[in-house]
Amino acid sequence: MSHTTTDEPARRASGATVPVLAFAGIVVAVMQTLLVPVIKDLPELLATTPSNATWVMTSTLLSGAVATPIMGRLGDLYGKRRMLIASLSVMVAGALVSAFTDALLPMIVGRTLQGFAMGAIPLGIGLMRDMLPRERLGSSMALMSSSIGVGGGLALPAAALVAQHTDWHALFYGAAGLGVLSIGLTLLVVPESPLRAKGSFDLPGALGLSLGLVLFLLPITKGGDWGWGSPTTLGLLGGSVVVLLLWGLMELRVAAPLVDLRTTARREVLLTNLASTMVGVAFYVVSLVLPQLLQLPASTGHGLGQSMVVAGLCVAPLGLTMMFTAPVYARLSARYGPRTTLILGLLVIAVGYAGGLGLMSAAWQTVVTSVLLGAGIGLAYSSLPALIVGAVPASETGAANGLNTLMRSMGTSVSSAVIGMVLANTSTTVGGVAIPTMHGFRISFLIATVAVAGGLVLAFFLPRRRPATTTQLRASSEEDANLARAEQALRGFRGRVLGADGAPVARARVTLIDRHGRRAGATLSAGDGSYALAVPAEGPYVLAARATGHGPLAHAATHAGDERPVDLDLSLPGDTVSA
Repeated sequence: MSHTTTDEPARRASGATVPVLAFAGIVVAVMQTLLVPVIKDLPELLATTPSNATWVMTSTLLSGAVATPIMGRLGDLYGKRRMLIASLSVMVAGALVSAFTDALLPMIVGRTLQGFAMGAIPLGIGLMRDMLPRERLGSSMALMSSSIGVGGGLALPAAALVAQHTDWHALFYGAAGLGVLSIGLTLLVVPESPLRAKGSFDLPGALGLSLGLVLFLLPITKGGDWGWGSPTTLGLLGGSVVVLLLWGLMELRVAAPLVDLRTTARREVLLTNLASTMVGVAFYVVSLVLPQLLQLPASTGHGLGQSMVVAGLCVAPLGLTMMFTAPVYARLSARYGPRTTLILGLLVIAVGYAGGLGLMSAAWQTVVTSVLLGAGIGLAYSSLPALIVGAVPASETGAANGLNTLMRSMGTSVSSAVIGMVLANTSTTVGGVAIPTMHGFRISFLIATVAVAGGLVLAFFLPRRRPATTTQLRASSEEDANLARAEQALRGFRGRVLGADGAPVARARVTLIDRHGRRAGATLSAGDGSYALAVPAEGPYVLAARATGHGPLAHAATHAGDERPVDLDLSLPGDTVSA
C-alpha cells in the first residue's frame, strides 16, 4: 500500500485547535455513559423487558467498535477533519432520534448512530500529528487519548443531575446540542490535514471486520443473559474466530487493506494494542463498581446510601484527574519516554485498586480511589498514541489509532461482561431484589488488578529504544529533533548530506522508503548536514534526498535490523537551480 504526502510543512494549527479536538473527543465519549444513571429504569421507561433494554447500551458499544477502525481508514484516505465532522453529524442525528421516542426499536437505532461517533478519537489524534509542532504534540495527543475517560467520567454526575430533575429525554437533547457545538467549532478552528493515503477503501475488508467484531462482541455483552455455555453464545464466538481468520487472510492479500496487518504485527504495535485492552478492562471496572456501591442503601450493611447525583460527583474525579495528567505525562514522556510512562501509569492503577479493596466504607474513600485510578489511567491512556504514532508511517496514523481505540473498547466490553457476571453470581436477594455484595465488589477489583498485572508484563516487553517519532515529540524544532536522534544513535541510518563540492547541506529532506515503496521515515538534515533515521525492521531501503539548489538523489542500502546504525553519507548532485 502506497501513500502520498506533501513535502510542505503541515499547516500550523491555532491555539484553539487542541481544545476543540479534545472537546470533540469528550463529547463522543459522553455517549458511552450517558444512560448509566437511568439504566435500571430503562425497562419501565421503554415498556420492555430488562433483557431487551440492555440492547440500548449494547448497540452503542457494537457500533463504536465497528466504526472506529473504519473511520480511521476513511480519514487517512479522504481527510481526517472531513470524517470527524461526518462522525459528529451521525452522532447528532442519533441523539435526535432517541430524543423523540419512547419505543425500544427507534431508541436502539438512535443509540447505534451515537456509538458511530467513537471514530472521532483516532481522527483527532491523527489531525494533531499532521498539524501540530513537535513541542506541543506529546501533551496534545495525551489529552485527546484521555478524552475517552474524561468524557465518560464527567458525564456521570451531569447525566445524573439532568435525569433526577428533568425528563430523561433531555439527556439526548443535551447530547445533540454538544454535538452541534463541536461541529461548529471544528469547522471554524480545525484545518484539514495535508496528508492522504493512496488507494481505495477496502469495502470487503470493512464488511469482514464488522461481521467478525459483531460476532465476537455480541456474545461477550449478552452472554450473561443467554448463558455462557448456550449454543447461541458458543456458536457466535466460534463464528467470530472463523470470520476474523478469513478476514486476516484476505487483508494480507489486498494491496490497500483496511488494516495493515504486517504493520500491526510489529512488536511495538502488537504489544501496545494488547496493553490497551488491559487498560480498557481496568478503566471500566471502577465505572461499574463505585456508582453501585455509593447508591446502595445503607441498610444493606455495605451500601453508602448516596443519591444519584452525589454518586456521580464522587466518581467525577476519575475523569478530572485524567484530564489534568496530560501535561504531567508530557513532561514525564519527554524525559523517560512513553514506554516508561505507560509502566508508571499501570503501577499507579495497581496501587489504586489494591488500596480500593480497603477503601469502600465511606464516600470520601471512593473519591480517593477515583483520584488514584484517574491519575494512573490518564498516564496509561496518554502513552498509547505516542507508542502507536512512533511505530507507523504518518499516513497510517488514523487507521492505526483507530485499531488501538478498538482494542480499548474490546477491553471495556470484556470488562462489562465479566464484572456483570461476577456481581450477578455473588449477589444476595433482599425482598425479591438482587443486591450486589461487598464480596462481589472486591472480586471485581481483584480482576482489575490482574488485568493491570497483565498489562505491566506486556509493557515491559515493549522495545526500550525510542523511535524517531518519539524523539520528534520531545524536540522543540526540526533541527533539534535531528540532532537528538543523531546523539541517541538509534538503529537505522545516519550520516551527513553533502553537496557536490563536499560541503554539508543543511535542511535537506531525507526520506526512507521500504521494500514495499512505503515511506518509513523522513527528516531534515541539521546545520552540519547530519541526519539520522530509524528503521522499523531489517531489510532493504532506499534513501531519497533533495535540497533547494541540488538535484535529487536515491541511494539503495540494507540494514541488518540490529541496534548498530549504518553510517551513510549522501552526496547530492551539483546545482540545478540558477541563482
